[in-house]
Amino acid sequence: MTTQGALRLEYFIIGLGIFALLLIFQPFSLKLFAIGSGLVVLAGLINNLLPLARPGVPVRSVINVAMVVAMIFCIVLLISIAAAHLYGVFFLRPPDPNTTAGKVQLATKPFYLQPLVWYIAAAAAALAVAITVRTKRAR
Repeated sequence: MTTQGALRLEYFIIGLGIFALLLIFQPFSLKLFAIGSGLVVLAGLINNLLPLARPGVPVRSVINVAMVVAMIFCIVLLISIAAAHLYGVFFLRPPDPNTTAGKVQLATKPFYLQPLVWYIAAAAAALAVAITVRTKRAR
């Protein structure tokens, strides 16, 4: 990696964290707050790339570490969704089927049948396969 490339990577990582904090502390929109909350977690994981943002480090190793970080993010996201579901199962009262909100809640599919969960799981599996293939080719 060149000096300019290392500097750009470093500025991107720090800028992502600052942007995420700006989204969290803005007073205008809850959607922007939610995006900022996810970006803070992602920026915290991407901070693991800062030691690699120096001249002479192969770009291939930066990409491998970035893929590992993305895979960890996907796995932690899946664990968080499962933990939230289990919290609801064990510590919350079941929805009341006599109310509209209760009928809607009871009609929704379980979390493990939601498309987003499967997309995240597929992304984690694809990243694991890609990391394995990349490291075997490097040897």
